[in-house]
Amino acid sequence: MFIKNILSNFKRYSFLMSQMISRDFKVKYKRSVLGVLWSLLQPLLMMSVMALVFSQMFKFRMEGVNYLVYLMSGLVMFNYFSEASNNAMTSIVFNFQLMTKVYIPKYIFPLSKCLFVGINFLLSLIPLLLIVIITGAPISLNYLLLPYVFICMFLFTVGIGFILSTISVFLRDMFYIYSIILTIWQYFTPIFYDISMLPMYLQKLFKFNPLYQFVTFARTILLDAKTPSLQSFIWCGLSAIVVFIIGCIVFKKKQDKFIYYV
Repeated sequence: MFIKNILSNFKRYSFLMSQMISRDFKVKYKRSVLGVLWSLLQPLLMMSVMALVFSQMFKFRMEGVNYLVYLMSGLVMFNYFSEASNNAMTSIVFNFQLMTKVYIPKYIFPLSKCLFVGINFLLSLIPLLLIVIITGAPISLNYLLLPYVFICMFLFTVGIGFILSTISVFLRDMFYIYSIILTIWQYFTPIFYDISMLPMYLQKLFKFNPLYQFVTFARTILLDAKTPSLQSFIWCGLSAIVVFIIGCIVFKKKQDKFIYYV
């Protein structure tokens, strides 16, 4: 029912959501000379620093793998999840004054944050594609499958955002706890290293990480120009749908109590 309401109200509140996203852009790039161009430059500069550190200073190599594309694809996807879930977590608490003045479906706040960061994510794919072309990584029709994993990751992130935004209303310590969780989660997602370097029991454990499945799905296409396995399709889809549904249930169950705690 809650999911049905989200879909039915999406068009009704689309103008409000677009205004909130526009506001976030204006706040983020206020008094910035380059403005939205930072969405292109930031991942490119960050990738350059990380590539220098891991491939030159630490002499990190992966035999037969385009490490630049490997690294940047993982960074771009994890950074989207990290920023979107963080913004969604604080969205209810930071907008409580607006909630008390007019009626707005509360799910719009975390959802708009995930959409806002999603636009930045799409822009960050441009420098990623440039790196793919410059480094000579193979390009194939399998690139048309990338929207599938992006949609899965978006649904997963929205689900996590619903859960975090709910918890943070009742437990403000979650703001600090989650930063630690994200740091651990980043190392449990093979962004800088190859999972084959780990013992077999850790490899099996890491594969239960949905972010590993999303990143691996994208890398199969970007690095190998191959179609991901059916198992990979199923893992990504199930992870996204299950977490999204759980997030909706948790948010719906607690949203009426937000006004007493914010």
